[in-house]
Amino acid sequence: VEENNQNQGVVIASDSLSALLSIQSGRASCRQDLIYQILHLLLTLHNKGMIDLDTIDVSNLNRQFLFQKKHVGKSKAQVAKESVLRFCPSANITAYHDSIMNPDYNVEFFRNFQLVMNALDNRAARNHVNRMCLAADIPLIESGTAGYLGQVTVIKKGQTECYECQPKPTQKTFPGCTIRNTPSEPIHCIVWAKYLFNQLFGEEDADQEVSPDTADPEAAWNPADAAARATASNKDGDIKRVSTKEWARSTGYDPVKLFNKLFKDDIMYLLTMDKLWKKRKAPLPLDWTEIHHLESSQEEACGTGLKDQQVLGVQGYAQLFHRSVETLRSQLIEKGEGAELVWDKDDPPAMDFVTAAANLRMNVFSMNMKSRFDVKSMAGNIIPAIATTNAVIAGLIVLECVLNFSVPNGTHLQCYNNIFLNKQPNPRKKLLVPCALDPPNPSCYVCASKPEVTVKLNVHKTIVQALQDKILKEKFGMVAPDVQIEDGKGTILISSEEGETEANNNKFLSDFGIRNGSRLQVDDFLQDYTLLVNLIHSEELEKDVEFEVVGDAPDKAPTPSVPEEGKNIANGNKDSAQPSTSSKAAEDDDVLIVDSDEEPSSSTMEASPESSNRKRKHHGADTDDAVSKRKRLDQQPADDDEDIIALD
Repeated sequence: VEENNQNQGVVIASDSLSALLSIQSGRASCRQDLIYQILHLLLTLHNKGMIDLDTIDVSNLNRQFLFQKKHVGKSKAQVAKESVLRFCPSANITAYHDSIMNPDYNVEFFRNFQLVMNALDNRAARNHVNRMCLAADIPLIESGTAGYLGQVTVIKKGQTECYECQPKPTQKTFPGCTIRNTPSEPIHCIVWAKYLFNQLFGEEDADQEVSPDTADPEAAWNPADAAARATASNKDGDIKRVSTKEWARSTGYDPVKLFNKLFKDDIMYLLTMDKLWKKRKAPLPLDWTEIHHLESSQEEACGTGLKDQQVLGVQGYAQLFHRSVETLRSQLIEKGEGAELVWDKDDPPAMDFVTAAANLRMNVFSMNMKSRFDVKSMAGNIIPAIATTNAVIAGLIVLECVLNFSVPNGTHLQCYNNIFLNKQPNPRKKLLVPCALDPPNPSCYVCASKPEVTVKLNVHKTIVQALQDKILKEKFGMVAPDVQIEDGKGTILISSEEGETEANNNKFLSDFGIRNGSRLQVDDFLQDYTLLVNLIHSEELEKDVEFEVVGDAPDKAPTPSVPEEGKNIANGNKDSAQPSTSSKAAEDDDVLIVDSDEEPSSSTMEASPESSNRKRKHHGADTDDAVSKRKRLDQQPADDDEDIIALD
C-alpha cells in the first residue's frame, strides 16, 4: 500500500492531532502492531502539512500524548511535529502556527493535497474547510468528539452530503428580560455574571445590560407607582445611573457598594415590578452587612474532593466576590486609563468573579448554587475532552483514509460511512455504529450547483453593515463577501477591498433602490463561493428579529423525538473560536493537518456548491442527525434499527 501511495495527498484538520499521531503508543491497546502499521502508512506519505493557531495550555495535557508540561505556551503544531519525528524520523511534516481562515490558505493551497482530515472544534472553521474542500474538489473526512461520544464521516463533493447540507442548531440564547429580571436556571445567572464582567471591566455592550429591565413586557406595571414604592437606596449604588461602568468608576470599584447595588438595591427594585412575582417565587435581597456577620459555622463548603468542586456558602461567595473585584480593579489600574479587560475562563480572577456573582444571584432567586468547576463548564461552554475518545476517533479517521483513499493503483472503494462512537453499547452490543451517507441535499445553499437563498427583512431598517456582518458573515459563514445588486447597473453594495464601500455601511438598503424582490449576487473569492440572495421586504417581523431566512432549517430545526445521543459531534468548547492553518502555500504537500481548540460554529461556503433556501441538518448537528440517521435505517430490516442508539 505504501508503494502505491507515495504521491497520495492528505489534509488533516484536528483538535486532537496528538491523539491521531500518537495512537501508535498503544497504551491501552492489544493491537499495537496493527495500529502502528496504519499510523506508519499515514506518516510515510511524502509530505504533510499541520496547521494550528493555538498554543499549548495546561488543560490540553490530559487529552493527548504529544504535549508535556514543558511544552505549555508553545505552538501546538510545532510541538506535535517534533514529538512525531521522535518516533517516526522519516516523516516529512510542515508545521504552521496560523489560522485556517488566513487568506493565504486559498483554494490553490488546498489543491496541493488530495485529502483533508478534519477534527476541528468550532463550526466556523468546519464550515470554512468544508467549503474550501468543495471548491478544490478534495475529499474531506470530518470528525469530532464530545466527552465519550464521537463521530467520523466522509464528505465527497457530488457524492455525499456536505458539512452544511443539514441544519445545525444555533447557540442557545436567552431573552434579555429573563437574564435581567426573572432567571429560573443557573445558566441564566451565569450568563448574567459574564455580562456583568463586561459591563464593569470589559467592553460595554448595550445588549448585555444587567440592571432591571423596566421594559419587560411581562411586567405591566406603572413606573410612577413603582418608583414611589421602591425602597432602593438613594446613595451610591442607586439604580438611577447612566452607565454601569461609569457608576462603578465613581465608587472606585468599591466591592461593598457593588455588592449592595447588585444583590440588594437592584433586587428590591425588581420586587416593585409586582406582576413578575404573581406566579413566581420572589427574589430575596442580600445585604453585605448582614452576610458579613453570619456565623462562619453556617458557611462551610459543601462537597468533598478538589477545591473547584466544592460549593461555598453565601458568605464564602460574598468574600470571593470582594477579593475578585479588588484584583480586577488592580488589573485595570495597571493597564492605565481607558483600559478594558477581556473575560477568559482560564483567568483565575475573572473566573472567580463570575463564579461568585453567579452563585450570589442563584441564591437571591432561590436556586441551588454551583461549584466553580460547574460554573466554568457552563460559562466556557466546555465539553470534557477525553484522550481515549480522541484516540478512537483518530483511529477511525485513519481507517476511513485507508479504506477509501489508499487502495493500490488509485482505486477507491467509495464505501463512505458516517460512524458514531456511542457512550454505551446498543442492544446489539455495539459501541461503533456505521450509517450509510445520504447524497447531497439539493436544497443546500453551500454545495448546490447554483446556491440561492431567500431572506426576509425590512429594507428601510436594515443597514448595509448589518447585511454584511449579521447575514452574510454570521449567518451564511462568509469570510470576505463582495455584494453586487442585480439592478442592470451592477451597483457594488459591499466590497471586500478595504475602504472601497465603507461609506455605504450606515446607509439603509432602501437607499440603494433595494426593495421587495431585489436580488443580490454575493461572492466570496477566498472560498471560491457565489450565493444569490433574494430579498423579501417585510414590516411584520417579530420583535427583535432583524431578518429571517425563508425555509431556513438551522434556527427552526424540529425537536427530535429521541434522546440526544447520536448527534453530530464537534470538539472543543468555544463557539466562536477560529481554526488553525498555515500561512504559506506548501509545494506538493501530501498531508495537511489543521488543528483548533474551539467548538463548531456557523457556516462558511464554497465554490461550486449547490444552494437553496433552507439548511437541513448537518453532520455535526446534534440530535437532528440522530433522527435523520434513524429515519434512514427505518428503510432497512428491523434488525438494523438496533445498530443506532440515541445518545443522551
